[in-house]
Amino acid sequence: MKFKHTKRPGFLLGFIDFFTAGFFFLLYMPLGGLQKELEEVLGHKVQPYWQAYLLGIPTLFIYTLVWMAGISGELKVKAVEMGIKGPHTSWRHMFWWNVLGCLCFGPMIATHRFFKTLGRIENELNKR
Repeated sequence: MKFKHTKRPGFLLGFIDFFTAGFFFLLYMPLGGLQKELEEVLGHKVQPYWQAYLLGIPTLFIYTLVWMAGISGELKVKAVEMGIKGPHTSWRHMFWWNVLGCLCFGPMIATHRFFKTLGRIENELNKR
């Protein structure tokens, strides 16, 4: 698979998602092809975001955050395995920037790093 969206505006996407309380990614994950790309990059089926979102509602979106942090951790492992230089996203980076940094652009910083790591992996896979 040739990846086309290797340079997504992560900070902007994080900004939109933060101010729509995650609703933006309900549309962006399937329609923007992100769900399919993550599955291709990680090599396995990924729980759909809409399921993580719905399970997040009764948990004040803790479930959704842990789900996203888990994918971030998997992306870091993949990037390290491929020999891609960092900085990379990680479980800790995604989780703590969203929790502790939620009042000062933390979610946008975490989302930016997530998409930066994903883009680097996709660029490397396109070269191979």
